[in-house]
Amino acid sequence: MELRLLGRTGLRVSALSLGTMTFGPNVGWEAIGALGVEEAKDLVALALDSGINLFDTADIYSDGLSEEVLGRALGKRRDDVLVATKCHFRMGDGPNDVGSSRHYIIRACEASLRRLGSDHIDLFQLHGPDEVTDVEQTVRALDDLVTAGKVRYVGCSNYSAWHLMKALAAADARGLERFASLQAYYNLVARELEHELVPLSLDQGVAILVWSPLAGGLLSGKTRRGSDPPPGTRTATYGPEGTVDMERFYDIVDVLSDIAEQRGVSIPQIVINWLLAKPGVTSVILGARNLSQLADNLQAATWCLSGEDLARLDDVSARPLPYPYFHQQGENSERMRVLAAHPHD
Repeated sequence: MELRLLGRTGLRVSALSLGTMTFGPNVGWEAIGALGVEEAKDLVALALDSGINLFDTADIYSDGLSEEVLGRALGKRRDDVLVATKCHFRMGDGPNDVGSSRHYIIRACEASLRRLGSDHIDLFQLHGPDEVTDVEQTVRALDDLVTAGKVRYVGCSNYSAWHLMKALAAADARGLERFASLQAYYNLVARELEHELVPLSLDQGVAILVWSPLAGGLLSGKTRRGSDPPPGTRTATYGPEGTVDMERFYDIVDVLSDIAEQRGVSIPQIVINWLLAKPGVTSVILGARNLSQLADNLQAATWCLSGEDLARLDDVSARPLPYPYFHQQGENSERMRVLAAHPHD
């Protein structure tokens, strides 16, 4: 398994990581997964054997049970790996059981530590921005957790570019711990990240951790032109994540199917492989409901798409650039870095 640097931390993390949203009884979200400890142990063992060293969870996954299941599944291997979790979303009925205030961040961290059965969290991430809490209070609370040894590194998830830059600037101005990573939604049907957040992350040394590389199962290859997604799948149950142009999606699947047939690999492997080739991407988080899904996804790290295949996928998934990006590319390209894609070999 390839190891990549996590921003400027000096840590090396596996190019693929294991997400645990499928761990625990996802009440109301059963199509995502509801794995118990024994099933989770099998997935964790396969991930470890394949070279994965980063495991991602969150307090809201299965109302905290995902963290408990992950802690028990790792067992004595806990200190051999990096565990990332998240806080921010509501975890109680109280008026302050949500957000990124000092009060809530510290309480959420201590609760996650108890559920994980660990004395520290390797990467503690804010699950979303909080515009009603002063950003200095937020970054100082995170810095205090690092100083106390309860957290090793901090990150964020689902931030827009201005939220991220504001937090980085606040931390830098006060000499506080800055976000090492951004966990974000990024895949062939959702490339908005490339406009602001990829260039920002590259410029500021922030690692990108990709969630939902298969677009909630939409890019699994099970949904084709002229047919509905299979019953019981996440796509059939909840619909696609975000806004998806279905005609454009079907064109993407046509290209994916052609490449899969030529290479003799699965469509999910191609989708993950494409992401691994994108600038700024440090690790792609895999979510699996069973061993066969995870085993297939893991194969994406064992080969590389050709420059021609990457170009085909880039072209078919491209969207027209909004302002000011089309102007920057057309009128100011001499003074702009080319960050949207690797040059194709």
